[in-house]
Amino acid sequence: MSPLLRSLLDAALLRSRLALFPVRVRRGLAAGAKWTLYPWTSYWRGTHEPAVQQCLCELWDWTGKRCWDLGSHYGLFAVGLGRRVGPAGAVAAFEPNPVCYARLTLHVRRNHLPWVRTFPLAASEHAGHERFLDYSGFATQSTTAHLLFENETWHAGIPTIIIDTCRLDDLVAAQRITPPDFIKLDVEGHGHKALAGAAEAIHRQRPVILAGLHSQDEIDGLRALLDPLGYTWRCVDPPAEPTGTLVMRDVLITPRD
Repeated sequence: MSPLLRSLLDAALLRSRLALFPVRVRRGLAAGAKWTLYPWTSYWRGTHEPAVQQCLCELWDWTGKRCWDLGSHYGLFAVGLGRRVGPAGAVAAFEPNPVCYARLTLHVRRNHLPWVRTFPLAASEHAGHERFLDYSGFATQSTTAHLLFENETWHAGIPTIIIDTCRLDDLVAAQRITPPDFIKLDVEGHGHKALAGAAEAIHRQRPVILAGLHSQDEIDGLRALLDPLGYTWRCVDPPAEPTGTLVMRDVLITPRD
């Protein structure tokens, strides 16, 4: 199938009600959850990031845990964690892309998870407004939309919107979210800034962190924040220990105690 024909079929399907047809997640962290047919069929087929999902399934008994999902996209991890923590726990899911946020909230509603709270915000080191870039034009088939990298420049040919950012410590102080036992972090190179805005909660709570890493600046910033607190890093996908670059790797970051 040619790229043009695939693009036309995608557009037609996404505009139809068939994209929202209810299906069940077959396996993984969110197994059994109610989902939507299209796009990102890997979410409900259970083939998305299998090593990451297995790691979370085996991490601990999730009942009553408090979780943050930063970069929630369609909410696979938010829904999966929400079903596992139960009403005694809490999940706060953050997704600034409005198209993805709409699907996230739909999935939370379909699964009747009132203890999963959603926020159309990007976690950062300051509250305000930022330019949000996507070279693919905010296609729902992409997860690469992002805030500007440190050395990245924007020009008018790159599709953007302006999104709202927040400091997670501010939301904790306002009692809008609870300090986390666990953080899932996958924000396209902005993770160090997202956690810089949560430094107080991290120092106090010392949560376990699962991070998808996208740039060396992100890695260096996370190490500067977490290494002095005694955190250790382990790659989730083979090899078991970090070798070479960690960019585009998933790591489990845990406090030594």
